[in-house]
Amino acid sequence: MASTLYAHLATPTLPSRKLSSLSCQTMFHSALSFSIGTTKGKHCSVLKVLCNAQSAPAAVNLAPGTPVRPTSILVVGATGTLGRQVVRRALDEGYDVRCLVRPRPAPADFLRDWGATVVNADLSKPETIPATLVGVHTIIDCATGRPEEPIKTVDWEGKVALIQCAKAMGIQKFIFFSIHNCDKHPEVPLMEIKHCTEKFLRDSGLNHIVIRLCGFMQGLIGQYAVPILEEKSVWGTDAPTRIAYMDTQDIARLTFIALRNENINGKLLTFAGPRAWTTQEVITLCERLAGQDANVTTVPVSVLRFTRQLTRLFEWTNDVADRLAFSEVLTSDTVFSVPMAETYNLLGVDAKDVSSLEKYLQDYFTNILKKLKDLKAQSKQTDIFF
Repeated sequence: MASTLYAHLATPTLPSRKLSSLSCQTMFHSALSFSIGTTKGKHCSVLKVLCNAQSAPAAVNLAPGTPVRPTSILVVGATGTLGRQVVRRALDEGYDVRCLVRPRPAPADFLRDWGATVVNADLSKPETIPATLVGVHTIIDCATGRPEEPIKTVDWEGKVALIQCAKAMGIQKFIFFSIHNCDKHPEVPLMEIKHCTEKFLRDSGLNHIVIRLCGFMQGLIGQYAVPILEEKSVWGTDAPTRIAYMDTQDIARLTFIALRNENINGKLLTFAGPRAWTTQEVITLCERLAGQDANVTTVPVSVLRFTRQLTRLFEWTNDVADRLAFSEVLTSDTVFSVPMAETYNLLGVDAKDVSSLEKYLQDYFTNILKKLKDLKAQSKQTDIFF
């Protein structure tokens, strides 16, 4: 992967497109200089993002080149929980899939094995992005920062760079995954950044779709199902938050239906599962399917709030505080769900085709974890003690 953008980008697919190596980086840094600031709160410093793509320089006018194939897509964040399902769905539906993956010690060989092309780039290094966009029609952005990273590094600075370069390269469509109700929680850095990225994308003039998500069913496996079967502690809170979890396979399927529907261009959609669940209801369901009780450790919301305030006192723990802010929203009296009837009608989807949490967890316990549990029980019977 080249560390700088080619002076003239040209491929057999796009013979006449040209872009200087400096122009994309210049737009990126100019956008940031106008878009990020810091304000002082009563108790702590809070990241504030001023969402205005218009403040950045306009994208370079490119001479019209040979149109790229509509089936050519780039998936950003392809190794994540949602990203890998988007890749699988795209390949199953005949798309030519390219995956933007950060250089890593363990290569993403499974993506190549599926039939995708893997290109190395890093959203935190904007000079690595443009070359990955050559010959791409649509970008599907599933990426988010790693837990150990500052939230704004990938989720804001990286996304600004990606959107600016997509505009300069003439990308035809951009799909961005956001968070439900992100516009209602500006006190949470991650949600504020997601909302600002939505606005930045809209102001950029790119043909786009924004999809807000409530929660992934897959995330419940490691959080509740596995610890219950392994008789380990399950962490929960005393808050009545309700989340309409959705299978990422359903999210990927609905995403490509939306991608092919030209009437949805420029719209904001929210995907939610059939029912909103509290933490205790999820734990109870897992207990019933596993046939054993959970060892639940309850963390009061007040403890999370105190911990966040404490970590805000130190510069080196600010990133932890930012993520605790998101946890605080998830443990408040909030409902992460929306009626889906209108969305189903818009997409031409039958609600019965969307997986319920009960069915998802039942299949998981029955087909995978219960077998592992039986094998574990048999091995214990053959243990020899001296």
